[in-house]
Formats: sequence, structure tokens, C-alpha cells
Amino acid sequence: MNDSDPQLSVVAQELWDNDVNRLQPGKDYKISLQGKAGFAQPGNNGNDGAFLPLFAFVDENIFKKETFHAFISLLDNYESDAGEPEVVTPEEEFEIRRFLDSVMKTPIMKIVHRYLAEKQLSPKDLSDFKQQLHCIWFELYARKGSSRPDSSGFEHVFVGETRGGRTVIGFHNWIQLYMQEKLGHIDYKGYNVDAKSPTPDENKHIMALQFSWKNGIKPKGSIFIGVSPEFEFALYTLCFLTSPNERVKLSFSLYEVEIVCHHYNQKHIGTTYPVLIKYL
Repeated sequence: MNDSDPQLSVVAQELWDNDVNRLQPGKDYKISLQGKAGFAQPGNNGNDGAFLPLFAFVDENIFKKETFHAFISLLDNYESDAGEPEVVTPEEEFEIRRFLDSVMKTPIMKIVHRYLAEKQLSPKDLSDFKQQLHCIWFELYARKGSSRPDSSGFEHVFVGETRGGRTVIGFHNWIQLYMQEKLGHIDYKGYNVDAKSPTPDENKHIMALQFSWKNGIKPKGSIFIGVSPEFEFALYTLCFLTSPNERVKLSFSLYEVEIVCHHYNQKHIGTTYPVLIKYL
């Protein structure tokens, strides 16, 4: 584990301060933590510590905003089973380009682009930068055990995948979680906490949790809640391109976190998600 990177923490704070589309807990959404999840593994769902949904309320007007709308349009473009080859249609490619165009208009992505270009980690030309983002997040690759391209960074992190029909992998996005829960496809099992992490707070924006999805179990996942798609997209891109290490420690706002970021073949995101260390 690395010590906190002061320079990256400054950039992360700037991203946080400019996340104008972030929802406010208790006002724009409300979650219900309920109890602590039990031990779970494939074939054993453990003890259910939550009998109500995680999301008690979300003001869906936020989903009309350009980046949210473009993000949500991507969520139904993927086969959830790892090992099932993905095929990108012209319509889906258009939706990807529309999403990239929408996030690049935001202050957050402009901040990240400027920083990465100054560090010579990204091209200064906007079109070239979008192509870099497309490669990192949307270019298909074959996950372990698959002979054909069946995954991408975006699918794994933001949409979620299943392995062997029993295990949920990836799936670190609150919007997908909310929408799948609303459809009845998610069973929230409770929050996760261990000796290294604090008990989650319903009025904070990070939590670890357990849930089942499509007959599979996610024994422990960690997500931001209420942040905009552009915030996560920018922060994870920043960590991917600035650090060869698998964990980047950052301090911003009320949080000290580790951003876990696994590289795949050095040019794609394998997975990435936040781990709350402590509240500041």
C-alpha cells in the first residue's frame, strides 16, 4: 500500500469540488443501511442483514441530465456472463461516443485532461484524448479463461459481470445498483465492515456492501454513492494513468480512500473501485 499522494489528492479534491451533478444524501436520495451482512461465498448466501432495499428514495430527475442519460444508455449493452463474447453494434458505438462527448464537456474531465496532458500521460488534442479513453474503458478484451473478447473496463466496473452463474464480479456503480434493485434483480444483503474500515454512514458517499444479482452473490463490493458518472470516470482514469501500482491512497473531502486499480495488458482497466480507510 502506498502512502497518500499529495499531488493526486489535490486533483481528487478539485474533482470533488467541481462535481456539480453530485446528489445530496437525504435530499436527492436516501439509503437504508440496516444490518451488517454475514459471511457469503458462491453457493452460500450467508445471513441476510437487510430485509429492505438499499435505496429508499432517489430523485430520478437527475437522470435527465446529459451525462447521466448518456451513461444509463450504456448499461443494457452488455452480456453479463463472463465468457460470453461481446459484440458492439453501430448503435452501441454511437452511444459510447455520445457518453464520451458528454463527459468531456464537464469541468471534471477538463481538469483531468489538463493534468494528464501536463504530465504527458495523455494527448493534448481532445479527439486523441477521447480515443485514449475509448481504449482504456471500452475496447474489448478476453478475461481469464475466455478465448474471445468478452469484457471491457466499463462493463466490469460500471455494469457488472457474473462468473459461473454464481459469483458477481465488478459492479461498482450506484446508478446500476439502484436501477437493478428497482427492477427486482438486486437483493441487498447488508453493509460490510471489517477491522480496517469504518461503519458506513447513510449521509456519506462511500460504502462497502453485499448483494445478490442474477442468481450470483457479490460477497463484498465497494462503491461511491450519489456521485456523478463523470466523477468516477475521471477519478478512475486519473489513477489508472498516473500509477502503475494497484492501490492509490487519496485524501479528499471527508474521506481517506484507496482506489484499487488493476491494469489489464497495461492499456485497459481490469477493475477499479474505492475502499474507504477512514473518515477525515
